[in-house]
Amino acid sequence: MARYQVILSYDGTNFLGFQRQSDVRTVQGVVENALHNIGWQDRGILAAGRTDTGVHASGQVIAFDLDWNHANLDLQRAMNANLPNDVAVRSIEVSNENFHPRYDAYARHYQYRILCEKTRQPLRERYTWRVWPDVNLDLLQAGAHHFPGTHDFAAFGTPLHSDGSTIRTIYSAIWSRDEEEFIFDIRGNAFLYRMVRRIVFFMVKIGQGKVDPDKVRDQLQPGFNSPVQGLAPSCGLNFVRVVYSS
Repeated sequence: MARYQVILSYDGTNFLGFQRQSDVRTVQGVVENALHNIGWQDRGILAAGRTDTGVHASGQVIAFDLDWNHANLDLQRAMNANLPNDVAVRSIEVSNENFHPRYDAYARHYQYRILCEKTRQPLRERYTWRVWPDVNLDLLQAGAHHFPGTHDFAAFGTPLHSDGSTIRTIYSAIWSRDEEEFIFDIRGNAFLYRMVRRIVFFMVKIGQGKVDPDKVRDQLQPGFNSPVQGLAPSCGLNFVRVVYSS
């Protein structure tokens, strides 16, 4: 018996989130079904994060225990043969027997993509949020520079449990541009429920000149009691990578 560490990629469009639920299609559900088909008998896989309905991932990390007497590449092939086309195992390795994808993580990296176009783009909107009017990169950067550091993010998200902390540490928050798309990369120790999507919604208002960039600083003040009213759609969000200290 060994514990396997897997990097998983999926298109979240047709999933009702990552976490297993009865009678609905989830990423965890289809992965566990694939594992059952190759002899896995455990109760549940471990995961680095619970992505929401419609959110994508190119670097989700999961772990599970399995008695597998073949090479890691054979296990990868066996899992992919049993997974649907919108999920894939990118890599797999044997880890420490106590490895936990969530609790051992040092940082998580999310990316959000915005498409600035007046007219819908059917081939691109599955993975971007189309907004108009256009946004200004300098304004986006001016707002983003307030996020790095340890702050109270209660205005941008909620903890998974009612008594959970809303304090989080952000290591970097950077906007870039690739032709018509604006790309937001944010890395932090952990994120509240829907935190990135609320940040992006607020930042788009800044980028369109509707909100002053320094308002981000106000939103991060301890005890600030005016949560952001709005949410960027899930289609633009990608769970890119999990960083481990060793």
